[in-house]
Amino acid sequence: MAATNASAGGIAITKTRLLLFASLAITWWFAHLLPNYKPMLQAQFKSRLDEARIKIPKIKVDWKPTNDPRANYNASKLALIIEPRPIPHLVPQLLHMTSVVPPDWRFLFIGSNKSVVSVARSYGIKHQQVIGRLDLMVLPEPWEIDTKEHVFRLLTDLRFYDEFLPGVEWILKFESDSILCSNSPKSLNEWLDWSWAGAPKTPDDRFSGNGGLSLRRVSSIKRVLQFQERYNDTEAEDEWFGKRLWVMQGEKVAHGKKGVLAVEDVYMEKPMGYHVKDGGQSLSDKVWKDPKQRKKIFDYCPELSMIMDMKLERERCDGDNKEGGIGPTDAEKEKAEEEAKKAAEEEAKKKEEEEKKKKEEEEKKTEEEKKKSEEEEKKKTEEEKKKSEEEEKKKQEGQEQTKKAESDDASSVTREDIAELMDEDGTLKSDSLDPYADDADAKAKAMGVEAQLKAKAKATSVNHI
Repeated sequence: MAATNASAGGIAITKTRLLLFASLAITWWFAHLLPNYKPMLQAQFKSRLDEARIKIPKIKVDWKPTNDPRANYNASKLALIIEPRPIPHLVPQLLHMTSVVPPDWRFLFIGSNKSVVSVARSYGIKHQQVIGRLDLMVLPEPWEIDTKEHVFRLLTDLRFYDEFLPGVEWILKFESDSILCSNSPKSLNEWLDWSWAGAPKTPDDRFSGNGGLSLRRVSSIKRVLQFQERYNDTEAEDEWFGKRLWVMQGEKVAHGKKGVLAVEDVYMEKPMGYHVKDGGQSLSDKVWKDPKQRKKIFDYCPELSMIMDMKLERERCDGDNKEGGIGPTDAEKEKAEEEAKKAAEEEAKKKEEEEKKKKEEEEKKTEEEKKKSEEEEKKKTEEEKKKSEEEEKKKQEGQEQTKKAESDDASSVTREDIAELMDEDGTLKSDSLDPYADDADAKAKAMGVEAQLKAKAKATSVNHI
């Protein structure tokens, strides 16, 4: 009884209370000593922790996973189309482009309220939005895209790239009248080392960068816009950029047929894509006029039928030459011209041969006439010579006859003739008729008479002849 009362009046010492008291004492002792050992303990703990960290494998744990599906794509690659018009083929064109462009590229459609609504109604477009590959955007004021000039101003404004395209390095800009071909053997990523690549206007164009379907490097664009601004209502933005990038060092710009991405005015085999201006209303004859070449293009890139205004073959007009006109084709015209030229050449050749033959005949005739004339002349000469010889012969014969006659006449002069002459002369008065008298004067006179008689005889013989 007494013990029980004592326990009730004081604190009973039990084993539990002793242990509690001992633990409190130890705690107070540690609390008293801890401030003195705290720096040492912290340093030791830190060294042990560092040793443990070195032994632990390095791993990255994403404690805050994002729900944005756009993170699955490369933010530096963007396919951009700006179209304010609600064109019916925009949806199939966009879906086709998403299937041809490499899968790490994202798409951005910038349009008006009408065009964005018309595109957004498609389930295929909604799916592309859900998976984060396509964004539809209506630019806030004061940005405008209603006209081409507004689009040119937009693309030559540095603020557009900084505000709406942050982190983008490569832009594939395409329009409603351009398309990439699924049969192309090349990938769009093969052009990433170019500053600007598009379509040439001429085979030797120094800047092959038509903006309808082109790949652009944003860093190169910003480099230009940092020191120059485009004046409003001037040249198109692609031409404006091209003139500056072409002369800048370190920029790789497509030129001629080198680095060409698409076909517009210059035909090339198996391009990456095509740009048909105005949906096919302004086509280049060098690319599209030849029906065989046109068929080859459509066989290679059938997707062109999405963006071009086309008709069925049975809808062709009568007489359609398949080259955009009625009547003979250019090939047929060329063939007809060649045939006409060939016929003209043959006719000219035939005429030339006839003229040559005629000339030869005339020359032959002239030669024959000349020969005949020469022969006649020769004959005439010979006849004249013969006649002359005959005349000479006759003359000689006449002379001989004359001489003979003279001699005969001289021998036949009679005394009577001499006497008659002497009488007529009146110089010979002698009664003697002998001319051979001894007198010298008489002899001389006789000789003169004889000479006169010879002359008379000669004259008589000439008259005879």
